[in-house]
Amino acid sequence: MNRGIYLLGNDKVMDNAVALINSIRFYDSDTPIVMIPYNDNYQKIAEVFSNFSGVTIYENLEYIKYFCEQVDNICGKNFFERPNLLRKLVCWFGSFDEFLYIDTDIVVFNKIIDNLSYLQENDFVCYDYQHTGGIYEVFNQSIQENNIFNETEFKDVFNSGFWCSKKQAFSEEDIWELFRECVRHPEYFYLLNSDQTILNYLVLKHVPRRFNIVNRPGKAPGNWAGSPHFQAQGHILIDPKLNQPLQFLHWAGMRIEPDCPYWEIWEYYRNLNPSLPPPIFPVKVKKSSWQQTLSQIKTLFRFLKK
Repeated sequence: MNRGIYLLGNDKVMDNAVALINSIRFYDSDTPIVMIPYNDNYQKIAEVFSNFSGVTIYENLEYIKYFCEQVDNICGKNFFERPNLLRKLVCWFGSFDEFLYIDTDIVVFNKIIDNLSYLQENDFVCYDYQHTGGIYEVFNQSIQENNIFNETEFKDVFNSGFWCSKKQAFSEEDIWELFRECVRHPEYFYLLNSDQTILNYLVLKHVPRRFNIVNRPGKAPGNWAGSPHFQAQGHILIDPKLNQPLQFLHWAGMRIEPDCPYWEIWEYYRNLNPSLPPPIFPVKVKKSSWQQTLSQIKTLFRFLKK
């Protein structure tokens, strides 16, 4: 069984990718890691990968080009806000028979590939509390009004930053038909989160055997960096509400920079590899009091939606 981890990245997110890979390798020296290029600007990060064992670029770049051309042909070039995020879908047509996809604004706190064990009884696995916010940031209200999915299915919506699946869980034609559905009914899809809305629709339509790890017996801790209650224990975090360690921390919707939530955790993993130079961040512009208040309100709103 060929198993591994996929990332999506380029030179712009190099520091985040390094922190993530450092954290993966801290707990797991063997699992292969493959980066799907977000665009053509990935030469610097590819060079950095030489400092790690088993970290490579997606092997079939021609397939990625073909995939992007197909999406443009079906939907047009300006249909999605960030169409390159949809490259995540090529995971299903890569070299791994079973795989874990992880966004680069994440660090992990254990041998994260072990979550593939849930694929023994499922074809898709996620790990988040996105569903507690309803369809917020996943679909538009029109999809409920038209009864595209039932209420039980809507409880399976997930965040697109961390998930597991199996190669060819569905066909290419399933994907192209989904994009044609987007063009026919754009009112269903939350196109600001292009990858999240597409992945959710695809999985809810075509993968009946799916599982969210937070629904396991005894539940599971959250993982969003906007949650203020996690407690540091060494270089991992504990959720005191469940008295369980987090498997990973996800800075979804945030800039990872000094003074961001759990900065010390990210900084520790980013600097684990002494052969790499430390990250360089631009000097932060001091926010006015009203900007700080607005930022706090936005963070609180996201937290309450989780």
